[in-house]
Amino acid sequence: MASKAAVAAVDFTRIYSTLGLGKDTIAALQSFRKRHGDAQRIQSQYASQPTTVDLAHYRSILKNKAIVDEAEKLLKEFKVVTYDTFEAKAVEKAQATAAQIDVELKELQATLANIEEARPFEDLTVEDVGNAHPRILEAVETMVKKGKWTVPGYKEKFGDLSLM
Repeated sequence: MASKAAVAAVDFTRIYSTLGLGKDTIAALQSFRKRHGDAQRIQSQYASQPTTVDLAHYRSILKNKAIVDEAEKLLKEFKVVTYDTFEAKAVEKAQATAAQIDVELKELQATLANIEEARPFEDLTVEDVGNAHPRILEAVETMVKKGKWTVPGYKEKFGDLSLM
């Protein structure tokens, strides 16, 4: 199977170190790998056991033959879900996630470009800040009309710098 070769080719220690994954993500990935290994061992154990059911034996033992007929019908209708189906769904979800990450990455790159193109803080004027946030201008105008010349909480946070 191609999936077994892919699993063998993955260097998880390199993934843990180079991708900068968080501790929780690494722990979840290691837990998933352990569950996968356990599932593979159990699957190989049960794969070696016989899978046929001797319905004639049960017909000879049971008085109610309808139960055996119903069980036989269910066994014939049963279809095993293959690993390839799950693999296809996993690949589909991974592609959807990759597309979503690409969209978020483009948004972050646009934000980064906007930040890099922005004027330095030292070059901003009061008018620029007022135009960006009109509520600040309204608050200052209200304070001036009421005769308040200090910002509430400023002295508590930064102390009184007056020399007098």
